Amino acid sequence: MANPRDESRYGRGFEDGLEPLTPLDPSQTDSVDKLVRAMSATAFGGRCLGEAADVLEAMVRDENCFRVLTVSGAMTIAKQGLVMCEMIERGWIQAVVATGALMTHGLTEGAGMLHFKHAESMRDEDLYGKGYNRVYDTIELEKNLDDVEKLLQQALEDLPENVMLSSRLVCEQLGRFLQKGGAQRAVLKSAFECKVPIYVPAFTDSELGLDLSIHNHLRRKAGGRTFPFDPFLDLDDFAERVRQRGILGIFTIGGGVPRNWAQQVGPYLEILRSRLGSKEPVRRYKYAVRICPEPVHWGGLSGCTYSEGVSWGKFVPPEEGGRFAEVMADATIAWPLVVRAVIERLER
Repeated sequence: MANPRDESRYGRGFEDGLEPLTPLDPSQTDSVDKLVRAMSATAFGGRCLGEAADVLEAMVRDENCFRVLTVSGAMTIAKQGLVMCEMIERGWIQAVVATGALMTHGLTEGAGMLHFKHAESMRDEDLYGKGYNRVYDTIELEKNLDDVEKLLQQALEDLPENVMLSSRLVCEQLGRFLQKGGAQRAVLKSAFECKVPIYVPAFTDSELGLDLSIHNHLRRKAGGRTFPFDPFLDLDDFAERVRQRGILGIFTIGGGVPRNWAQQVGPYLEILRSRLGSKEPVRRYKYAVRICPEPVHWGGLSGCTYSEGVSWGKFVPPEEGGRFAEVMADATIAWPLVVRAVIERLER
């Protein structure tokens, strides 16, 4: 029997294809990209962040790739809206899937309204009385949300009465309204100018959804026709865009409804093919980056791995060319670093 402690049998790493790591030297990282590249040769979360930048770069450089940004969590009230604008305006993404809250807070910001840092000395009961809506450590004014309702009414004024609304059409109208009004840089405005559709699958779960309902109540009260709303228009519009492109990429912040809604397009086409006999193409996401602190063992979609998504027919397996990166971190820390690093790479 061979001696298990025989040093002649010990591997040296290289012969098994293992990659050596490198100590991170801050004195040699004079740019965000150099820092992120150095982190990719370390371990734990730092390595994951570096790998996320590599996958995003590959995704963006692939000119045949249809790239989707999905965002949940209060990223616009957390002042990450311009990170989204940067990705849109640089042509990195061709579609956005988000929560209605994200678009609401982004609309208030785009219209020139302010968000505030929460003062921990103030009790939540007092915040309610003053019309201060708290999102963790940040305040959205109730006055802002009242003004959003007025903005939505103005944005819908030039639509014909018989139009069937969807979240994409509502977001497009808001983007057009912001552009006409000379609003500052904002997600809805940038998306409209760059012809990037924004989908809000859970539209009624937001201030914008409530405002549209109020708008219809007011139209009905005035004797006018209400705007019907069909969420399946979004689903089929998105599916049609995916049909036209053979390679898919997804960049996800958080998880929730936006993530799954975008990911289920492959199974949707598969179901149409198998149950209805439609001639549908096979579509899977080849590139995927996820930044989210939720762990997988809680069982929710926000934390589930891309390898789990392979079992649902949503992603190309790694052995067939799929490239995935998952960063277990607060997006307000990791997202700007990844985006800035890739900006620097592409501008060289």
